[in-house]
Amino acid sequence: MKFKETLDKSISLLIAVLMGMMVLNVTWQVFSRYVMGDPSSFTDELSRYSMIWLGLAGAAYVSGKNGHLAIDILPEKLKGKKLLLLQLFIHSMVIFFGGVIMVWGGGNLVYITQILQQKSATLQIPLSWIYGIVPISGILVVYYHVFHIVQLFKNQE
Repeated sequence: MKFKETLDKSISLLIAVLMGMMVLNVTWQVFSRYVMGDPSSFTDELSRYSMIWLGLAGAAYVSGKNGHLAIDILPEKLKGKKLLLLQLFIHSMVIFFGGVIMVWGGGNLVYITQILQQKSATLQIPLSWIYGIVPISGILVVYYHVFHIVQLFKNQE
């Protein structure tokens, strides 16, 4: 439980830093464009990549809080073992998606961009660094949903 709390705090700190960086970045873009008359060349790319990281880190954080978007008509009507089975099914599907699409697929994307040595156009940073958040977020989502399954069984006892 302590590990999860530390992980939650770390991810929330990352999200806050990314959000602050985006605000400063966009503010600089507006200032350089309209006040100085010479728009900064890197701000568009930096804000785009920050948004990717913010979105995927935010998705992992929300998974940890079990606050993902859901239609809860069916869970409200179910009780007992049927509700437990539905929750297990939902968590299992998220684990499958996180593992296959995000970890495996995202890991392949990172690997390919690393092998091809692709770099971003303006910032000239490896795209594998940008795409690295996909498998990282996938690992976090899988961890959180395994944690939620363990908590379901602990609550049943």
